[in-house]
Amino acid sequence: MNSLSTVDEQQLQVLMARQPIYTKSKEVVAFELLFRDESGNFVKDLKDDEATLNVLLNTYSSVQDKSSVRQAPLFLKVNDTFLLEHDIPEIPRESFVLEVIGSTAITPKLIERIDFLVKEGFKIALADYDPRDPRFNALLNLAQIVKLDLRKFELEELLNIVRRLRRKGVELLADKVETVDEFQACQRMGFDLFMGYVLSKPQLVRGRSVKGNKLVLLQILTELNNPKATSQSIEALALRDPELVYKILRVINSAAFSLRREVSSLAHAISLLGLDQIRRWVMLFLSAAEEGQPQEMTRAMLQRGRMCEVTAEMLERENPMNHFFVGLLSQLDALMEIPMDELMAQVPLDHHLKAAILEYRDSEGEVLQNIEFYERGNFAHLRLPIEKPYLEVAYRHSISWALQVLTQMQEEK
Repeated sequence: MNSLSTVDEQQLQVLMARQPIYTKSKEVVAFELLFRDESGNFVKDLKDDEATLNVLLNTYSSVQDKSSVRQAPLFLKVNDTFLLEHDIPEIPRESFVLEVIGSTAITPKLIERIDFLVKEGFKIALADYDPRDPRFNALLNLAQIVKLDLRKFELEELLNIVRRLRRKGVELLADKVETVDEFQACQRMGFDLFMGYVLSKPQLVRGRSVKGNKLVLLQILTELNNPKATSQSIEALALRDPELVYKILRVINSAAFSLRREVSSLAHAISLLGLDQIRRWVMLFLSAAEEGQPQEMTRAMLQRGRMCEVTAEMLERENPMNHFFVGLLSQLDALMEIPMDELMAQVPLDHHLKAAILEYRDSEGEVLQNIEFYERGNFAHLRLPIEKPYLEVAYRHSISWALQVLTQMQEEK
């Protein structure tokens, strides 16, 4: 197996992913780190060195904000062993939130330790809070954020808990928010922050059809996959949306491609760059969120597509670009708010790729399923014949790549 130059950077001996934490307006304000060691166990002692810290701060905390990139705090899961047996490294206090997990043994010694850390400027989040468990009471006066798992409470019970906690002045984080109805209910109850896969499971509308700019993009994508396609036939379709052609040409003429002379037509661009590069940019514009939709949806699509492609290259699979398509399109239902089965019926995509998306078939489907496991921190389910540290580096690379592309797309608006 060849190691790609794109992932030839520092390897961590820890599998690590991140899960966004949103505000009421679905803006990303923090990330929770999901991590396991090579054996699949919870990591109690992350390697304490400058290189690891730089990886966390420079990649895992990065979030796209319009045409720039900013750093968001990282929630780092800790327990009594970590807090009592290890010195917390000299990390920027504003960059990390220490998330005390529910299985922690809460003792007077631990309370004293957390009190010290709060006075040192650390922010504390209390995870897995349950008012029926008296262990947590001693931490409520120290924690600034309390996380509640929606799956553990009935709605009426949760409402009463929220009312009591609001009086303590803590921020409330709703965990495992999976549907639009749950998100809206938590908003009404007074939650401040939200975690879960609500963005990947929006309110899907049966019978809705693909319209406007997205329809033109899908028609172009179909023609790009037609073996008899010519640069002229592709350009003729694209000219149905002149603004789209303008955007594509602006990107191609930007510094990203470093062309020696200006490209004035899509047919000219195809002759210079080839169909695959044009196909990739059509896909990127297809992933662009509509007005009012969170940018996080586009970022997630780009990141998954890139990680599928890079993983396919490391495994020396055929057609890595097809893996990119499948990864990106696998979240198109959320963007379009159309159930995936209906969307695939409308999208004139190759049957082979549709089967990969709908049924995880063939190489594209196998890679897609494993990348989904990785994204959710289900590291024990990974089955690809690849050393796991390579996947972590591929994931990290894909985060950076998606941010760069998203920034470029924002600048071209």
